[in-house]
Amino acid sequence: MKKQIVRIIGVPIDLGAGRRGVDMGPSAIRYAGLNERLQQLGWDVEDHGNLEVPVPETREIEDKRLKYLTEIVTVNEQLYLEMSKALEEGVVPLILGGDHSLGIGALAGLASKRRCFGLIWFDTHGDYNSLDTTDSGNIHGMSLAVANGIGAPELTAIGGRKKKIREENTVIIGAREIDLQEQDMLHQSKITVFTMRDIDQQGMKEVVSQSIKIASQGTEGIHISFDLDVIDPEEAPGVGTPVVGGITYREAHLAMELLADSGLVSSMDIVELNPILDNQNKTAELAVGLICSAFGKRIF
Repeated sequence: MKKQIVRIIGVPIDLGAGRRGVDMGPSAIRYAGLNERLQQLGWDVEDHGNLEVPVPETREIEDKRLKYLTEIVTVNEQLYLEMSKALEEGVVPLILGGDHSLGIGALAGLASKRRCFGLIWFDTHGDYNSLDTTDSGNIHGMSLAVANGIGAPELTAIGGRKKKIREENTVIIGAREIDLQEQDMLHQSKITVFTMRDIDQQGMKEVVSQSIKIASQGTEGIHISFDLDVIDPEEAPGVGTPVVGGITYREAHLAMELLADSGLVSSMDIVELNPILDNQNKTAELAVGLICSAFGKRIF
């Protein structure tokens, strides 16, 4: 990314997940010094604060297969507009979550201003469930499927264009817990999935290099969607859905450094930080470090 203006948009959404606490993620990341660290790297920072998001306890679940659907649609419509505005004004959007259901609005905003873009989705999970496959009804496990036009019409309609991504330019990195029906759906798609076994066998450098090649083919930049649960819980304890056996601290930084070196990253979201489960804001500080690596910080 050419250093210019980065616009921070907080989305304290805690409606798409099954465990409370990720609504405090944007505050924890800011408290860990994000704005100052980006300014030290030479970026002009515009912090637009947080979108208004209702508290789950003030709402009732109308459909247990699509929990808080109405509220999640409303929040993502707001984010879609904010993302569209940022791209229209030529600034770099950086979205702080919140749960991964915000990916629906983020990618809708990108699709409204980019004819085609690449997507690299760092996540333990596939987030490729739908109304027909979900066991939990948690919409944060559906966001990538929704972006590909699969799911409840209320969600896929956000931004007007049903299909927001190009499958052949979409990559998942770090998967290690994908539901069986999700596996079937992903196999039927053109989305590339690099599991933890692929990272173990090939190394993070090779996986990211291949991912950049896939995501950049004929596209107008790459969006990074980074779910912190892709990192091993020993390094990132403060996440909503921890799963043992994730990527290491250095693998995560290397991935962000390689993406920064590519010069192709045009926007980013970082999600699923749960300060309630964290240890002295350790995961939030890691999140800030990873953002800085993606935005050009070098060791030497």
